[in-house]
Amino acid sequence: MTGGPLDDVLVVDLSRALAGPHAAMMLGDMGARVIKVEPPGGDDSRQWGPPFLGGERDRESTYFFCANRNKESITLDLRSGDDREMLARLIQRADVLVENFRPGGFARLGFGDDRLRELNPRLVHLSITGFGHDGPERSRPGYDQILQGEGGLMSLTGAENGDPAKVGVPIADLLAGMNGAFGVLSALYERERTGRGRVVRTSLLAAMVGAHAFQGTRWTVGKEVPVPAGVHHPSIAPYGLFQTQSSPVQIACGSEPLWRAFAGVVGIDPEDPRFATNARRVANRAELTARIRRALGARPAGHWLRRLAEAGVPAGRVRSLDEVYEWEQVAAQGLLITVEHATQGMLALPGPTIRFDGNSHAGGRRTHLPPPTLGQHNDVIAQWLRT
Repeated sequence: MTGGPLDDVLVVDLSRALAGPHAAMMLGDMGARVIKVEPPGGDDSRQWGPPFLGGERDRESTYFFCANRNKESITLDLRSGDDREMLARLIQRADVLVENFRPGGFARLGFGDDRLRELNPRLVHLSITGFGHDGPERSRPGYDQILQGEGGLMSLTGAENGDPAKVGVPIADLLAGMNGAFGVLSALYERERTGRGRVVRTSLLAAMVGAHAFQGTRWTVGKEVPVPAGVHHPSIAPYGLFQTQSSPVQIACGSEPLWRAFAGVVGIDPEDPRFATNARRVANRAELTARIRRALGARPAGHWLRRLAEAGVPAGRVRSLDEVYEWEQVAAQGLLITVEHATQGMLALPGPTIRFDGNSHAGGRRTHLPPPTLGQHNDVIAQWLRT
């Protein structure tokens, strides 16, 4: 027993790459037992790199590590009748099944919705696709960067007046996984009342459209087509990145009191008719930005961060990732965990994002499992299925 809120939940993870594995890992972080079912060659992401750890015989991808903590691994060839039967036995015991086959792909292996209900009517089945499970483009393969473009995110990301840009992490995959985990938990809660499972469907396209936030309503309601705004917020000013004498700082004046406090720090009259309201500041952003840059350029970043903190204005640095993982605040929040890998020894990994009161550990578990080697738990799980 893991001690987490999901420590009586069994998840069978048939997914590959990132969206599905991320959803299953989130459930594992909360204490679920997650059995990752891989083809004999392994999850695609085991080959993604560099960087890799180890030598030719025990090489492991650091990419694979990012989405597969708190899991066990078995290998099954689903072209084999015996291995399909073993998967069926796993499904009979499972609470949750996660897969990201293209629409119809899992059914062609003999595991359509009717068969799954026959095997386990209490099963919560999460299916994640690229473009959705129906509609004219349902069969298209979905990869993160394709969906960042097709889903509109790249059209509003990047330098002002510059080329479209993708987000620096696979955000479509990550958000699809988070949405899937949320759907699974909702279905498990419903199952407590109905006694029946549910098919949960989501997609990378849904993740992108669902993440548009105010940019979406700029078009659906306001009929404005958003374009890249670079390092500044398109609807709030000042809100963005500004260069100082030494290095850039980020400043967020999300209310009129914050604007007045900030204006006092940089020597701008907050009642200047050009800047007196947020709408006027957005309309006169170029002039306002030039004024702010002139003021901030006179002193280094540390000076301004101290002054802004004293005035209660939200501000911050732009940290590189090595600086982030060496930051005491990150350590204090349990966002970096240490696990012992079967072949690579002690590993530091980004940790779970949720903590519970009364629990000093990150996530919901007492201890975390390292990402598994391929087929590491074949014998253990085969023996368990025989009991």
